[in-house]
Amino acid sequence: MNKFIALVGMTGSGKSVVADFLVNERNFSFVRFGQITLDIVKERGLPPTEENEKKIREEVRSEHGMGAYAILNIPKFDKMLEAGNLVGDGLYSWSEYKILRDKYGDNLVVIAVYAPPKIRYERLVARQLKENDSDMRNRPATKDQAQSRDFAEIENIEKGGPIAMADYTIVNVFGRKNTIKQLNDILANEGI
Repeated sequence: MNKFIALVGMTGSGKSVVADFLVNERNFSFVRFGQITLDIVKERGLPPTEENEKKIREEVRSEHGMGAYAILNIPKFDKMLEAGNLVGDGLYSWSEYKILRDKYGDNLVVIAVYAPPKIRYERLVARQLKENDSDMRNRPATKDQAQSRDFAEIENIEKGGPIAMADYTIVNVFGRKNTIKQLNDILANEGI
């Protein structure tokens, strides 16, 4: 079976940097766990704000449980893994982690991408100076919005568990080149 790299980390930590490298330089397929939320936001004609997304995330989890985003994405994961290696951006809950670990075993490699809050918040605020991307992967946030999201993810959706139990942690504070070096070391260690 091909490898499934699941990325976990707080907003603004650099998960997209890692995912983009895997897609563009290593030919991984890409899935965003939270695309389900954005699809529902679009279907309802709502603006993609943190408040609207939080409400949808909570609805999805209320209906499908804390493992919702793993359960609902498994058919997509399986199909993509048939074709090659896969990177999944945005593993969130402990329940999702356990479901994926049980299903994919050693073929699942969980990588936490870490940056301290001060740096993450600066990155997110700086994004406001750029034009929003059409697929909404690099959306801006104010410091208050980012901090509110951090608290909600830690307190309400068990996000700390997957970060603590990750197979590897990339510390993303010394620039892209250093981040990619850490990632390449992980890939070499995994034989990918």
